Amino acid sequence: MTKVTIMTDYYKTLGVKKDASDKDVRQAFRKAARSHHPDLNPGDKQAEARFKEINEAYTVLSDSDSRTKYDRYGDRWKHADQIEEQRRRARSSPFSWSGHGQGGGSFGQSTYTDLNDFLSGRGDPFGRGRSRRNSRVRSETGVEVSLEEAFAGTTVVATLTVSGRARKYEVNIPPGVDTGSTVRITPDSATELMFNVTVTPHESFTRRGDHLYTDAKIPFEDVILGGEVETTMVDGRRIRVTVPANSQNGQNIRLRGQGMPKLGSPDTKGDLFVTVRPELPTELTDETTNLIAKLKELRSEEE
Repeated sequence: MTKVTIMTDYYKTLGVKKDASDKDVRQAFRKAARSHHPDLNPGDKQAEARFKEINEAYTVLSDSDSRTKYDRYGDRWKHADQIEEQRRRARSSPFSWSGHGQGGGSFGQSTYTDLNDFLSGRGDPFGRGRSRRNSRVRSETGVEVSLEEAFAGTTVVATLTVSGRARKYEVNIPPGVDTGSTVRITPDSATELMFNVTVTPHESFTRRGDHLYTDAKIPFEDVILGGEVETTMVDGRRIRVTVPANSQNGQNIRLRGQGMPKLGSPDTKGDLFVTVRPELPTELTDETTNLIAKLKELRSEEE
């Protein structure tokens, strides 16, 4: 079942309407910030948290580009470019996921909905034969799934209105779906239901096709000398990642076959790219400081 999330309302946070002018937003921010500023409310954790919310809201609404994205995508506004790119690729792709019955299906946009049609010679997988779809009643709606659900596959309950009547349907979402994928259900010979999938952005992983990208904080000594770190996969598994010596910030470590399952072939997976993010110590002992100073001296001599 999909998770229900509560959307952050930046307009409500600042106490302005959605069509508020830039001046109104600025004035509302100043008023709210003065009331909840930590310097005026020492030791008040609630005021501090509220001030952070106010500052975040103003940061977004005071920038025209960020505000436009927020108005369109809500909490997902930071991933607006990614969502648009996924939808652009989906619109330009000749393929979608088509299902028969309760979410089962085959890959492609065949005009045939029954395997028996094809096997008996009445159908053609490339749409060159006779089709019964044209006479069907069609209805469609959107469904959202998390990246974890897109990875493993899931079942969601969606409400769809067919011939003026609202009904709930269980929809089997296959592993590997992406934004723009469509699951088709044919509950009877006269009805075709289409569920357009949106995969919500993940806080730790970025998806590009069947590949996944994630950042990993690497202790600075492992960045220099090499080592191993653990990272959590989309499905919750913990795996060890070998970090090469002299790794650089932003360098990608590729783990083959650890990405998203391929739609229609779930045993085949894309790759996972772990991006190195060196983690510098916040406190240094005298011994560590001396060692770093010695390293700096040696590097100077080498140059």
